[in-house]
Amino acid sequence: MMVAVPTSAPTSEAPRSRGRRQRLTLERVIFFALFLGLPLLVYVLFVVSPFLQAFYYSLTDWRGVSAQQTFVGLMNYATLFEDENFRTALWHNGILLVVLPLVTISLAYALAVLVTIGGDSRGEVKGIKGASVYRVISFFPYVIPAVVIGILFAFIYAPGGGLLNGLLSLVGIDSQIAWLGSPRFAMIAVLVAVVWNMVGFYMVLFVAAIKAVPSEIIEAARLDGCGRMRLSVRIVLPMIRENVSTALVYMGIMALDLFVFINVMTPNGGTSKSTEVVSRYLYETAFQKSNFGLASAMGVVMAVFTMIMAMIVLLASRKKD
Repeated sequence: MMVAVPTSAPTSEAPRSRGRRQRLTLERVIFFALFLGLPLLVYVLFVVSPFLQAFYYSLTDWRGVSAQQTFVGLMNYATLFEDENFRTALWHNGILLVVLPLVTISLAYALAVLVTIGGDSRGEVKGIKGASVYRVISFFPYVIPAVVIGILFAFIYAPGGGLLNGLLSLVGIDSQIAWLGSPRFAMIAVLVAVVWNMVGFYMVLFVAAIKAVPSEIIEAARLDGCGRMRLSVRIVLPMIRENVSTALVYMGIMALDLFVFINVMTPNGGTSKSTEVVSRYLYETAFQKSNFGLASAMGVVMAVFTMIMAMIVLLASRKKD
């Protein structure tokens, strides 16, 4: 007796699978086009394109008042580094790049430690008494526009009737120093205003980062006899290293700018160009001397320095302890 073996009938599973894969592929293409393509297009349009345009202008003698442009190659860059004012401004920016982030971030971190883990070591981890009030007060200067801060400190530093000289006279120091007019003190006076403006923001940034550190680690360190200084430097600081690196990059970018503070507090770069920075000198070259080609070269140089600075900080932060 012969038994018929049933054969498998052809099904439509394979075409369905292919159709499903094609739909998934199409969905991926649409997803990446919307969520990656559009931001990339915006970035190219508003960041890369202006930078390339500025680089092109830096190779011309464009005056900014007409469409006439003559290609001059690297002549603008050669002129820049022969310009004593530009070299002075670049030197000042280099000093600011080192001093401003170091002072601001160190002070902000110290304040953040005080209001988070600087309280009584007995019991739970907490900040000093009234820490929430200090956080709010410290953040106030950051919400004030830089122009207002510049004008405010210009009045504080005024040689006749200024608050600083008035306080010095109260303690027996008869001082009529023109703080912003003195080549010795002008840059320091500007730095004080910038630090006062920015330290509250970075304190809040570090407070949030320290709050994210597991409290068990801090409590265990305290039980082992770790003091506040050692705790903040050897344990907490390495755990918020990424936040510190981000703060360094932003403060570095600000140190390479400072146009508003310098232009408001010490117009024309201060006495004997004692507070001249590249951003202010660029503005003067472009809008007062109508030399947009040379000003574009300054902008390109500062953009390159900014990218190098950011790369150094980010690469250094990736090194393992």
